[in-house]
Amino acid sequence: MNHCCLIGGGGFIGVHVAHALLSQGMTITVLDARPAPIHLSKAVGYVVGDYGDKETLKRTLIDVDTVINLSYASVPSTSIEDPIQDILCNLPAAVRLFETASDYAIRKIVVISSGGTVYGPAQGLPLTEDHATNPISPYGVTKLAIEKYGHMFHRLKELPVVTVRPANAFGERQNPFVGQGFIATAIAAILSRKGVTLYGPHGTIRDYVHVEDVAGGIVAALEYGQAGTIYNIGSGKGRSNKEVLDEIRPYAESLGLPLQIETLPARRFDVEANVLDSTKLHDDTGWNIRITFREGIKRTWDWFAMNKDLWTERRDTKR
Repeated sequence: MNHCCLIGGGGFIGVHVAHALLSQGMTITVLDARPAPIHLSKAVGYVVGDYGDKETLKRTLIDVDTVINLSYASVPSTSIEDPIQDILCNLPAAVRLFETASDYAIRKIVVISSGGTVYGPAQGLPLTEDHATNPISPYGVTKLAIEKYGHMFHRLKELPVVTVRPANAFGERQNPFVGQGFIATAIAAILSRKGVTLYGPHGTIRDYVHVEDVAGGIVAALEYGQAGTIYNIGSGKGRSNKEVLDEIRPYAESLGLPLQIETLPARRFDVEANVLDSTKLHDDTGWNIRITFREGIKRTWDWFAMNKDLWTERRDTKR
């Protein structure tokens, strides 16, 4: 595997995946509708375009050995606001990718699903890949539909599809205030002397994994994952939003910044708890968590504290 097409590689997770692939000596071509981020290595080829456009996709897949698809146009909260748009912006393009890739000599295609939404309410924790999938948000339903189409193309056309379901990625450079990414939003709000919102007395319980470990899990699935298989990427440890804030609190107090917490009723589209078992990924690829939650929080806080102009600029752009 030498040449990888990274669809959606200009985003938060995508940039880390690109750098992880480069460290393996691979040639990378990113296809993304967004301009190339300034912190992406110049060694990465970058194509600005819509992967849902068949001709753009065909041109990009020439001479490509492997594909990783990270592209997704919405987040859970926006999918609730417009579920039809969530389908139209995401499902047709993903199916077109499977259809087009079937005509090429692709050795592996990794689809990034959502470990946080496709399972729905947990029957027991941590969640293994064979847990029931009953998503309660349009985002999760569409992600699951993409998984099913990938499985169909694997079965009918022998397309070597591997699906990964990451837990909640966090870390340096994550965009705050976009309806996804509690840790980035909480840190940015505290540094801006703004309030942090919890939905329910303690918020939801989630499995937080530093973005470098998520990227490492995706690359491990690409290199060693078995076609037709689904892999969780998680730590197996759940933390409530309140516990996350307790971990952040000492950094805020060191700068004399208050934690202003607003508690609102729980939202119907949020599952109460989501924690992932990654035994299968470890057994098949050797992947393990390398960055502890505490170290990840420190690194994330330090980056946000030292780069306020960058993320303030992003927040203003998103409005």
